[in-house]
Amino acid sequence: MQIIVPNYILTPNKLLSNMSVAFDKTIKKIAPLNELKEEFPDAEITILKENSLLMPGLINAHVHVEFSANKTNLSYGDFISWLYSVIENREELIDGCKNDCMVKAIDSMLESGITTFGAISSHGMDLEACQNAPQNVVFFNELIGSQATMADALFGDFLARLDASKSVKREGFYPAVAIHSPYSVHPVLIKKALGIVKNEKLKLTAHFMESKAEREWLDNSDGDFKDFFKNLLNQNSAISDSHEFLEYFDGQKTLLTHAVKAEDKELNNISSNGHTVIHCPISNRLLGNGALDLAKLDKLNINWITATDGLSSNYKLDLFEEMKIALFMHTDMPLLELAKKLINSVTKGAALALGLNTGEISQGKNADMIVLDLDNEPNDELAIHLILHRYNVSKIYINGKLKKGI
Repeated sequence: MQIIVPNYILTPNKLLSNMSVAFDKTIKKIAPLNELKEEFPDAEITILKENSLLMPGLINAHVHVEFSANKTNLSYGDFISWLYSVIENREELIDGCKNDCMVKAIDSMLESGITTFGAISSHGMDLEACQNAPQNVVFFNELIGSQATMADALFGDFLARLDASKSVKREGFYPAVAIHSPYSVHPVLIKKALGIVKNEKLKLTAHFMESKAEREWLDNSDGDFKDFFKNLLNQNSAISDSHEFLEYFDGQKTLLTHAVKAEDKELNNISSNGHTVIHCPISNRLLGNGALDLAKLDKLNINWITATDGLSSNYKLDLFEEMKIALFMHTDMPLLELAKKLINSVTKGAALALGLNTGEISQGKNADMIVLDLDNEPNDELAIHLILHRYNVSKIYINGKLKKGI
């Protein structure tokens, strides 16, 4: 048992002062220090320095660890140009990111206060790095393939990767499933994968409506994807439309990444099914896809969370940086209100979306906590300051174990 004594504690509803937290793997009680010492007399006590803030560890629900070698290889500014550059540089990117490269990316997330991440695994090469990561990991085995003739082989490869992830037996590791996108996964494959998801109660995610090219292809089998599919896959029409794709997930809560080009009918479906939208603002800007309408999501009571995407479409895996970009991107939203929603989107909101017992400093929740060293006493605009000023993360606890700090 441990007791940590910060100056301030960030809870979902308010900022606490002069309170301490007793915890082992989970948070046992939040109370004044004297009360906790009486109840837990043998606990190890850690008294933090002045202006210390204890807050939930951050949750990065969508990251492609396998593509962490990219820095200047890929083309930005337009989705299709970027996609062609990914294909052109794919072998170099994959060969250039062995285990050490992926471990470096994972460690960089930890340093920035990320205690849980969702790894979108296309090839399974990141399994070892994620298995040995200090963080909690939701390991999304990705299914991709739009050609019916290849369905059996592609599904066999997917099953082998899924089985390999299910063989990992360590605290905080969760095998899961990712459906790549509406334009890239054949309905036969989707249905087979969803059967496994439902039978085994696995977490589920998919890319959805990221680009104008996707919108035009799914609606009319036209646009920038027309030449792409014809030349590379000898495919002349979309395998399904966006509405058919969403219907596969009816009754199965899903994390849908991007949704920048989603229309009202699709958003209503997302809302009625309780799906979550993952917002990746830096990725959306770099690939020329525009800004997600967060105000519309709020109006429709759609849960949205914030994530970094991978280094194939970002320059760092840092949720504080991601929130800062979002703060400036969404100029139509009240600043303080948006800042509070962004903090929630990488803590409590992300935990709820992933179905994990974490994301808040609250009794009974897992002790995934970080300590920030503030410059001075916080005020009512703390959420804004946390995003703007990038305070030092001096201690990190995951499942009650100290992963950074003394």
